[in-house]
Amino acid sequence: MVQRINTVSFQGIDVLDVDVQVQMASGLPAFTIVGLPDKAVTEARERVRASLNAIGLALPPKRITVNLAPADVLKAGSHFDLPIAIGILADMGVLPGDEIGNYLALGELALDGSISAVSGVLPAAIHASAKDLGLICPSAQGPEAAWAGDIGILAPGDLLALVNHFKGTQLLSAPKPGAAEAAHVYPDLADIKGQESAKRALEVAAAGGHNLLMAGPPGAGKSMLASRLPGLLPELDTEEILQTSMIQSLAGTLASGGLSRDRPFRDPHHSASMAALVGGGHKVKPGEVSLAHLGVLFLDELPEFNAPALEALRQPLESGRVTVARANAHVSYPARFQLIAAMNPCRCGHLDDPGHACSRAPRCAEDYQSKISGPLFDRIDMHIDVAAVNVADLGLPPPAESSLDVAARVAAGRALQKRRYASHPTVTTNAEADGTLLDDVATPNEAGHALLLEAAESMRLTARGYHRVMRVARTLADMDAVQTGDTDGTGGSVTRIHIAEALSYRRLMPGREQVRMRA
Repeated sequence: MVQRINTVSFQGIDVLDVDVQVQMASGLPAFTIVGLPDKAVTEARERVRASLNAIGLALPPKRITVNLAPADVLKAGSHFDLPIAIGILADMGVLPGDEIGNYLALGELALDGSISAVSGVLPAAIHASAKDLGLICPSAQGPEAAWAGDIGILAPGDLLALVNHFKGTQLLSAPKPGAAEAAHVYPDLADIKGQESAKRALEVAAAGGHNLLMAGPPGAGKSMLASRLPGLLPELDTEEILQTSMIQSLAGTLASGGLSRDRPFRDPHHSASMAALVGGGHKVKPGEVSLAHLGVLFLDELPEFNAPALEALRQPLESGRVTVARANAHVSYPARFQLIAAMNPCRCGHLDDPGHACSRAPRCAEDYQSKISGPLFDRIDMHIDVAAVNVADLGLPPPAESSLDVAARVAAGRALQKRRYASHPTVTTNAEADGTLLDDVATPNEAGHALLLEAAESMRLTARGYHRVMRVARTLADMDAVQTGDTDGTGGSVTRIHIAEALSYRRLMPGREQVRMRA
């Protein structure tokens, strides 16, 4: 007789059904796992054997075959240990075979019979709920699985507890959802003295979800500004929490089963590889762009990053998804992130600073800035120069406006955009508006349109750059509407003043002469 139990395999964010089939037949003793298992799954034989010995059971002297169907899908990961062990215990008559078929199981077995944590429990639990199945998972991840809703969850600490539960000698209580993580306390914008124009650009970027590039000498405060951006962003809603938590669960970074309403903030070192940024590796794990989904990806010292890694950002910046192609599979992860980047004007960082003369200027700046390709530069909505802080400003009292004050305006601007795009489920901010939708909501008035056309010609804006100016101008109009209390969902019209400010955030390509437009 063949015993069956359900489990899953992960292909990116997608959860695939796997049918674990266990058969014991007469013949020479053997333990074989088939169905395209990887090394970790093949090694499950020894972990299962040792775990059964730890609870006082031994594998019968029979030919044991475990089939993981469908057989043409690669099975990777140690979470197949538990379903294989459950199937064997059912075939031995220790567990009831008619009951285990109503569960989906995943977990790694230790040699002492305990069940260790694995990645992907939350998406597996949501998948089990959709299939009307119960879930068997490690006890440490019961609180994580409980967020999937009202499903039957068994979270044993070891194999013996699971056996005793089905025999009726021990009752496994249903786990409670993990406590939501406390809101992260981010540095306050009031700590930064001076840099008022940079603070304004940061607020606009936060309100519209725009990508932002800050260029300035060392010590100007670029990293300080970026670290305060998460404190300006609104909290995630319920659906967004599940989206970000599923990615964290697959990456194994969801701690203690507690979900967070804070938007992700990722700041990888500039030595990060392409696989680390966009995802990849042997098991195609999510990269930084996916871990920053619905949040912020901060790249400091942008030109110092590996050129192929930076170029790999071009597709997810446009589509909001990243697809990693392999010979045997195409793995896709969501990657709707807000890019915040910082860079020095040249390698020494002191271009045009009379106190620190650069012997290679202007060639030094051209070589350094040209490390950022034109197509990537064009995909960044806003570019600002962050000048060095005047020493006299450091002695001034702290600014009166804190992060909470700016965050309130940003939240009102985001709420306005949410109402505007209510009939467009894939669009939540102005940075995502495109095509006819962008034309409908961001076409400026006659004076603004004339300025935009003039600037597009003189600055040689690409079609992408033209539309990104419109998006930023739409956000500027929304922020003005918030200030005046006009939050009915339209945000007011885009005027010449909004176009002029949006153009001031649009630098020319590195190496070209800067052209400044005046309203």
